[in-house]
Amino acid sequence: MGMSDPIADMLTRIRNANHRKFKSTDVFFSKVNLSIAKVLKKTGYISGFEIKRDSTRRKGVLRIYLKYTVSKERVITDIQRISKPGRRFYSGSKEIPKVLNGYGVSIVSTSKGIITDNEAREMNVGGEILCNIW
Repeated sequence: MGMSDPIADMLTRIRNANHRKFKSTDVFFSKVNLSIAKVLKKTGYISGFEIKRDSTRRKGVLRIYLKYTVSKERVITDIQRISKPGRRFYSGSKEIPKVLNGYGVSIVSTSKGIITDNEAREMNVGGEILCNIW
């Protein structure tokens, strides 16, 4: 049986690995998960990612490398799923809420791709708010 919410699974794996201060975590590969990882890398919340191809599995694995400060403190304080399969959360470009008064980032799925809330405001596009991270 398939997974009902692969984005929530990815965010939970990142949250758990970050809480235990792991260097990396593996999530299922999909185009959406890859796009979210690109946004997290661009905003500086993770240090990198790579796609691992496995001959035994049909799909690959996305390995996400977590980022910590020099004093071993977490860069990601918390990560929350906003739009869920049971309740989607859409917002126009003018109504996208700021996360912690601009200290955090919302990841938004728009017609222009998966981008941050600031980019969505600049491009004047709304969409589905996938998650908040700070």
